[in-house]
Amino acid sequence: MLKRRSFWLILVACLLIAGVAGAMLKKQNAAATPPIQNAGQAPAFMEFLPGDVTEVKARDLRQLMPLTGSLRAVNQASVKAKVAGEVRDVLVREGEAVKTGQILVRMDVSDYQARLEQAKGALQAARGQLDIATKARDNNKALLDKGFISKTAFDNAASQFDIAVANVESAKGALDVAQKALGDTVLRAPITGLVSMRMVQPGEKVSVDNRLLDVVDLSQMEMEAAVPAADIMHVALGQEVQVKVEGMPKSLTGKVARINPATQAGSRSIMAYIQIDNPQGALRVGMFGEAQLTTARKTGVLTVPQSAVRTDAGNTFVYGIEDGKLVQKAVTLGMSGDDGEGGAVEVIKGLNSGAQIVKANLGTLRSGTVVKFTRSAIPASTAAPAAANNSASAQ
Repeated sequence: MLKRRSFWLILVACLLIAGVAGAMLKKQNAAATPPIQNAGQAPAFMEFLPGDVTEVKARDLRQLMPLTGSLRAVNQASVKAKVAGEVRDVLVREGEAVKTGQILVRMDVSDYQARLEQAKGALQAARGQLDIATKARDNNKALLDKGFISKTAFDNAASQFDIAVANVESAKGALDVAQKALGDTVLRAPITGLVSMRMVQPGEKVSVDNRLLDVVDLSQMEMEAAVPAADIMHVALGQEVQVKVEGMPKSLTGKVARINPATQAGSRSIMAYIQIDNPQGALRVGMFGEAQLTTARKTGVLTVPQSAVRTDAGNTFVYGIEDGKLVQKAVTLGMSGDDGEGGAVEVIKGLNSGAQIVKANLGTLRSGTVVKFTRSAIPASTAAPAAANNSASAQ
């Protein structure tokens, strides 16, 4: 009986100990488990990448008109055959630099040399006839004065003299033409530049006005851009233009040099010619360019990216970061355009210089949310020294 009572006492004690231990373990687990947030409860914090935010600064803001077109040289010329004949020598090829007056093409001169000699002979013969007619007129004048011949006979001699003078003048003209034709067998560069195209080879026969070579001067280039007729009122001579050319790492600055007074058939657009300096000769004829023409400009105004601006029920605002928390900032906006970093809009009221705002469109955010920045976005150059310092402290 005593043994049975001892057994039950021990059993009850063990059960009490197990119950106390279970209660303590449950309490510890409950304390370690965070409470589940309700669906409508604000998050404790929000993480941003450095690229999600930007600082409000004073910048130059420009309203831009996009234009496209191809580049061409302001000065370019075609070398054409001035006389018909056979090409003897072509002294240049594509890409070679030439100077004004440099010989480019020589043609066969045998035919034109023969014509020149013929014209010289004709002039000499005409001068001989003039000498005979001059003596005859002078003799007849003396005979007329003495009354040995009639006035009619003298008039005939004077007419022959006039005809001889005219023949001499005609022969001189023919000689000049022959000399010019002979000179035109040698073709020279009309401008200083580069040979862009060669369309003839030695031995070919060409006719008058056949195009033989093209020469371009790359020191001054222009982009021919079509402007819609509705926008031409915003284009004026001297306006600044930023031109991005395919293959060029940076944008180039140009200006509107000329505006065509007539519209183009079909498109009804108006051609504007944007002049671009090309001192290094990097630009080439035919390159495609995308231009941004400045129609309006403001200097030193506060700007924010267009992607940062939100509108709700007619109210315009941005999300700012103040004291490590999100704040909804109402703003009054002005001119929109480009501030050098992309699409931007002027802030007239609501933000100060140096304010930090959310640049990216991350949807609807909640004011008062604590802001943290992702540690993985820290540059390796700054993270490595920090890791080294932590390692040294551990040692």
